[in-house]
Amino acid sequence: METILVVGGGLVGSLLSVYLARQGHRVHLFDRYPDFRNAKAPLGKSINLTICERGFTALDRVGAGDLVRAISVPCYGRVVHAVDGSVEYQPYGNRREAIYSVSRNNLNRTLLMLALEQPSLICHFEHKCLEVFLDQPAVTFKDLRSGELSHWRGDRLFGADGAHSAVRQGMQRAQRFNLVQEPLDQGYKELDLPPAAEGWVLEGNAIHIWPRGHYMLIGFPNLDRSFTLALHMPFEGEPSFASVRTQEDVLRLFERSFPDVLPLLPNLGGDFLSRPEATMVTIRCSPWTYRDKVLLVGDAAHAIVPSYGQGANAGFEDCSVLADCLAGSDGDWSAAFARFEAARKPNAEAIADLALEHFHELRDLVGDASFQLRKKVERRINELFPDRYMPLYSLVSFTNMTYVEALRQDRAQRDLIDRVLALPGILERLDSEEIQEAIGGLMDQEPKRSAELAIRPARMIRDHGMTPAEFP
Repeated sequence: METILVVGGGLVGSLLSVYLARQGHRVHLFDRYPDFRNAKAPLGKSINLTICERGFTALDRVGAGDLVRAISVPCYGRVVHAVDGSVEYQPYGNRREAIYSVSRNNLNRTLLMLALEQPSLICHFEHKCLEVFLDQPAVTFKDLRSGELSHWRGDRLFGADGAHSAVRQGMQRAQRFNLVQEPLDQGYKELDLPPAAEGWVLEGNAIHIWPRGHYMLIGFPNLDRSFTLALHMPFEGEPSFASVRTQEDVLRLFERSFPDVLPLLPNLGGDFLSRPEATMVTIRCSPWTYRDKVLLVGDAAHAIVPSYGQGANAGFEDCSVLADCLAGSDGDWSAAFARFEAARKPNAEAIADLALEHFHELRDLVGDASFQLRKKVERRINELFPDRYMPLYSLVSFTNMTYVEALRQDRAQRDLIDRVLALPGILERLDSEEIQEAIGGLMDQEPKRSAELAIRPARMIRDHGMTPAEFP
């Protein structure tokens, strides 16, 4: 039994600790915040997440999947709200596939409770990481309640402490280290849409989007029939967080850009002015490891912007892949760490690029008629040829295909969609037999490719291109 230090008791740190404890290790989990089970989260810090197939695959392996489903709302599509009040429903798939909306705080609380049920795990709350000693490995913490310092040494150290990772900063000082931080020129602010007395005030099983060019509003449903809204805007310009400073400014912005949602937000002015603006950043770094002693996981290694809803899912998948790397390496931590980074880094790069691309898609394109037609064509082809074609969003959200392979397949399929869109009268005749035959002919000209790997859930490491290793 090895003693393992995990810095960061958030989503990934909690799940990783469960995996490590289940593999028979003694785990000390450290977090700078108070006990999530009892403390109330600060306002503006609980923005919702969405969990999809690859996230649930990792959660199910340790018995957390159903716990998370029980506190989530399934969303089968997005509702796009135009300025004139009209709406467009865009299903995520043809078979009622869903992503699950869940409060970050409730999700973190659920995973932390599962972690603390492990007999070989101890969690230390309100412990701030001050200094990292990689060669030992060891960490000095400050107890934020008493002010006392403590020094902890283990056999391995995992940095699961987010985009601003203290463990990563220690690695930067100790070795040649490549770090690229790409801050987005926009941030977001959380707002609350309270529930109606009865029923849902908006469609409950959907994500709601109000795209307005270079800014947008997104709504996530909660179990109590409320919605958590995120207003995405630039930091500078017009409109921006810099230009919206008073309650009058806020009301003018919503009257002009979001008139249909304004009556549903009784506390809009106070919520907007009292809550912080959250930043968004993409983190790319290497190496993720220091010898066989230290490893970065989750946002500490590969933070992405939240637009694709893949940050938590990618972090959970890290835990699952790492568990298989450890189980298949016969105690060779150096080999396990190397295999993990080799498997995950290309996929982290791919989803980082996709998240940035998807952010601009949500903000600028989802309300565009040509974009909506393209998505209808994609869904129609998938409906006609489910074993030969899946849209990129489905590959990412409803399969366990690696991000790299999903991106490769999408780029290879784009020409097909372009040729279908060029067919005469495609908008009016999309459901006609003639168009179906024409699509079939174009499909036959495409290289034969099976979607079996995309459809089959990847529950073992073979789906990450490695040797199978049964999880203990």
